Amino acid sequence: MKRIMIAIVAVALSCSAMAQAKKDTSMHGMSQQSMHHMSGYVMMMNGKMMNVMNGKSMPMLHDMTMSNGTMVMPNGMIKMKSGKTMMLKNGYCVTMNGKISKMPMKNGMMMKDSMKN
Repeated sequence: MKRIMIAIVAVALSCSAMAQAKKDTSMHGMSQQSMHHMSGYVMMMNGKMMNVMNGKSMPMLHDMTMSNGTMVMPNGMIKMKSGKTMMLKNGYCVTMNGKISKMPMKNGMMMKDSMKN
């Protein structure tokens, strides 16, 4: 009887250990790894627009039009396809498909790994 109870407890613990929460795959719940593996984005960093492609960042020199028609200018001005304009704030980025999101932060600073190779 003891062996059966021990086996039942072991199975219950094993099942609960294997249970996993579903990951948030939306752009608003981006983690450091998902930002790092994105194909490209532009971001406002310390008042300057940076173009990040394949993990390498460089200053943004020219206007860019994203796949949804959003236009991003080197001064941080964003013009949506609808005509609405806004200024990109420090720590925010625009993906190549035109989605605007906040970069992951750690202790008030952008995570360095999101910009390495």
